[in-house]
Amino acid sequence: MEEKRIVKPWQAGLMLLVGIAVIIVGLLVMKLNNRIVLALDGVIMCLMAWCFGIPYAELQQGIKETVSSMIVAILILLAVGVLVGTWMASGTVPVMIYYGMKVLTPGLFLPVVCILCTLMSTMAGTSWGTLATVGVACMGVAQGLGVPLPAAAGAVCTGAFFGDKVSPLSDSPVITATVCEVPLMDGIRHALISTGPAYLILLVFYFVYGLRYSGGSVGGEVYEDILSTVSAEFWLSPMLLLPVAVVVVLILMKKPTIPTFIAGIAAVMAMLCQGVSLHDILTVMYSGFSADTGSDVVNSMLNRGGFTSMLSTIGLLIAAGIFGAPLRTAGVVDVLLAFVERIAKTSRSMSLGVLILHAVFFTITGAYYVSYPVVGGMVKDLYPEYHLDRKNLMRTMLDTGTGLAPMVSWSTTGSYTTTTLGVSNLAFAPFAPMLWLSIVFSVIYAVTGIGTAKAKED
Repeated sequence: MEEKRIVKPWQAGLMLLVGIAVIIVGLLVMKLNNRIVLALDGVIMCLMAWCFGIPYAELQQGIKETVSSMIVAILILLAVGVLVGTWMASGTVPVMIYYGMKVLTPGLFLPVVCILCTLMSTMAGTSWGTLATVGVACMGVAQGLGVPLPAAAGAVCTGAFFGDKVSPLSDSPVITATVCEVPLMDGIRHALISTGPAYLILLVFYFVYGLRYSGGSVGGEVYEDILSTVSAEFWLSPMLLLPVAVVVVLILMKKPTIPTFIAGIAAVMAMLCQGVSLHDILTVMYSGFSADTGSDVVNSMLNRGGFTSMLSTIGLLIAAGIFGAPLRTAGVVDVLLAFVERIAKTSRSMSLGVLILHAVFFTITGAYYVSYPVVGGMVKDLYPEYHLDRKNLMRTMLDTGTGLAPMVSWSTTGSYTTTTLGVSNLAFAPFAPMLWLSIVFSVIYAVTGIGTAKAKED
């Protein structure tokens, strides 16, 4: 059998340097869409590999196999899009928002806001949507109560990005699970090892710190606008939370992800409880929920979801596959693996090195939708070599990607966060320690080996 040909070490290094340079120039200098940057980078990698003697047929087969491995993740994303659309139309998410905002009290404002934003982000699968809707409303309430805006912004960000990191409906965990080749729910549960303690510590801090503002009263124009609009547009009842209960129970029973999300699709409930026609609910399932409630805040809160809402994320996965496949086919990853093995003598030093590598690469590019597939695709094969489960990589990238994003002012997420909430990144960072405490926990785990999952065969 003919031995597979791979590039020489200097050729592998040149491909890596050119690949990273294209990403940095495309994103930071030319401000291009990350999908076209990754796809173009993949073409350049294929061309370089071909010039270095790798047959085109092998490169094409590598891309085919990489994209094929993403089919399950693509189906999950499509199911999530349909699920979110029906949860909006059925009143499932609106009833959560309504009751969540009704239980706001001055003394418990900060912890309740954090939990409310966590629920919104987890169930809708979007940190950005949570910031722009419930987050904006809570900032207005905080101003009326006299709560410092940086503290309120910290509570909003903590809830929004905690939910984003652990929600199976969020594309961030789905992308990392796909790149790391980890079962989605296994990866999310493992991510809680670092994110969970940081979140609980923060809730205690909010409870103690927030008691000093117990003398105010909840209200505000945006707050009243949301409550009145949601109650006028939807029939509200706790029974609308049934689809959430179905999904949670099936997840706890460790049922397969795709059937779990399909079981939670609330199309029938939307028809029975909100009077949505069959034609309209099928349209919602395809193109997402779209309604003019008369309130811009409520519109931006609810108009989302649908089959088509996930196509851009699917495009990102495919573009990342086009970039990463030639690197693996040409043996660049093998050369990188051999280099790391010579430097990192233990699994702990390797884990810490990957954590630093991803944190630096994300900080430079400012986009975890790029850093996840690029760094993850390059280093995922290191973990089995060091007898570690790849879900450790997923946890590390979520902590140094999604968790770090709102604090990096030049990142897309950091810029969006400070613009939406009206508070600078440095101002709310001390009041959102979960964002950086989870990274601290990840560093501790990497150095000590505590909380590090071994490979299944071990």
